[in-house]
Amino acid sequence: MENSNMQDFVKDYYGKVLQKSSDLKTNACCTTDAPPQHMKNALKQVPDPIIERYYGCGSPLPSEIEGLTVVDLGSGSGRDCYVAASLVGPQGKVIGIDMTEEQLQVARKHVESYCQSLNYPAANLEFRQGYIEFLNETGLSPNSVDLVISNCVVNLSPDKKLVVDGVANILKEGGEFYFSDVYCDRRLPDSVREHKLLYGECLAGALYTEDFIRLAHQAGFADPRVLSTSTIEIHDEELKKIVGEAKFYSITYRLFKLKTLETLCEDYGQIAIYTGGIPGQENGFVLDDHHYFVKDKPHLVCGNTASMLEETRLSKYFNVQGNHDTHFGLFDCSNPESATGSGEGGACC
Repeated sequence: MENSNMQDFVKDYYGKVLQKSSDLKTNACCTTDAPPQHMKNALKQVPDPIIERYYGCGSPLPSEIEGLTVVDLGSGSGRDCYVAASLVGPQGKVIGIDMTEEQLQVARKHVESYCQSLNYPAANLEFRQGYIEFLNETGLSPNSVDLVISNCVVNLSPDKKLVVDGVANILKEGGEFYFSDVYCDRRLPDSVREHKLLYGECLAGALYTEDFIRLAHQAGFADPRVLSTSTIEIHDEELKKIVGEAKFYSITYRLFKLKTLETLCEDYGQIAIYTGGIPGQENGFVLDDHHYFVKDKPHLVCGNTASMLEETRLSKYFNVQGNHDTHFGLFDCSNPESATGSGEGGACC
């Protein structure tokens, strides 16, 4: 499919074909894991029509976002935007970007009443029509955004490099791209990538995981971190035959825009201590799938992790000791602290 035809198909599929989450043919665009507590509480306030047209694959929204400017790529009916609006508070701002008019109509319909129910100004939440490949055309300026989120949308883009580069452009130094999307364990053949139903169901456009890492590095995100991974199931027998042995996953990544990050984890003898204060993570903080910081316990960290904790919005919750003056070689990632606190996990990068 040509890029324009692809976008037109996605517009129709999500604007006209799908009317509710149950219309989907696979669970690729369905969040199967329970959302974190901070999202559970906020979701109770989101209007039902917004929830009914939700097609996400994860829970890409951190809890410590009060006062931030947040942009949601491919915001759809606006579920994640509504949740984020309640978490950024009256001083924050949430902007949803979507190309589908039918979805935007649903999203915009409840903005005023929702913000009033929170006692927030209506300017707290806004939806703009546009393409996620051309964020500069939606009124977003370079270095103006604290956090970019996205939920099962980047895979639908015909030019993922433009998307990742655009995110890097609008983020402030120390900002973050925190998002869930569908990935594959291999590069898909044209016979799969051009299958319209599989494309609409977020599978045919899935990037090979290693190709995504390469795109991230090229855009300046030197150390992408995985928060969670879950397997996507295909129940339709005909679709199974088409994809063959390819395996699909929903992965939530966090990518920090920091000039100090390196492509490998280097050892500078630094220590990080979580001092508490993040909602829902009173006893410990999960940075990624292999870094869990027990409150008040010193943790030896690589230079990249130290930068993520010291040079971003997370700095108010951490005491990082040491600097990059003395280098001790490659950081030993053989036994990092896992997100469960068990001490098991993979390499940092």
